[in-house]
Amino acid sequence: MLLDDRNAIIYGGGGSVGGAMARAFAVQGARVFLAGRTQSSLDKVAGAIREAGGRAETAVLDALDEAAVDAHAAEVGRIDISVNVTSTYDVQGTPLAEMAVDDYLSPVAKPLRSQFLTTRAAARHMIPRGRGVILFFGGEGDKTANRMHRLGGLLAGFAAVEALRRQLAAELGEYGIRVVTLATSGIAETLPDDMPEAEEIRKMITATTLLGRAATLEDVGHAAVFAASDWARTITGASINVSCGAFLD
Repeated sequence: MLLDDRNAIIYGGGGSVGGAMARAFAVQGARVFLAGRTQSSLDKVAGAIREAGGRAETAVLDALDEAAVDAHAAEVGRIDISVNVTSTYDVQGTPLAEMAVDDYLSPVAKPLRSQFLTTRAAARHMIPRGRGVILFFGGEGDKTANRMHRLGGLLAGFAAVEALRRQLAAELGEYGIRVVTLATSGIAETLPDDMPEAEEIRKMITATTLLGRAATLEDVGHAAVFAASDWARTITGASINVSCGAFLD
């Protein structure tokens, strides 16, 4: 199996994207450590993995809490794969000229803090072993002008996190640690059905792709497995485009 006997931490492991990655990692032999704020969501994902014969552990954890992140990483011990798919904390729908500064900065400061803390914790455990993979998810977002309206600080936050990813790759490469982003223009099935604009957004996500379909959660899981495996051992400091052609490299 591609990830046989590797330890993978998934921050936000009880969510849709984190859960998809966790299930895919477990199928390929990894022991997954699901971290998140809600025990019931973590238990649901862990239960499905165990029922399928995989190995999963859970921990209630706020990825913005420095002490908690470091303590959990120390408890896991050997970290082979780390991925953070926690909240973007974004506030949308308000024109920038009318937005409060704290609302604009929320998807910049909070995700950047969370990603820094979790990747730093992983790096500290990976460096002595001379190997490891740190994954990011999302990329820099859609830069199409007519889709940038009223997104608040979301794109600024994406760009800040990608800058962190590039710097980590530059600093950690000498230790055999790879850093990769899975870049997407949106996963249609993650939108809640009770969201008023959900169906319209799903159609928009699909309409912008070259393949006429959006990436699924299963697709994301498969891409994450590849990126974390030795099959991708030459890939670091890079993004893997899983947008179905919604944007071109």
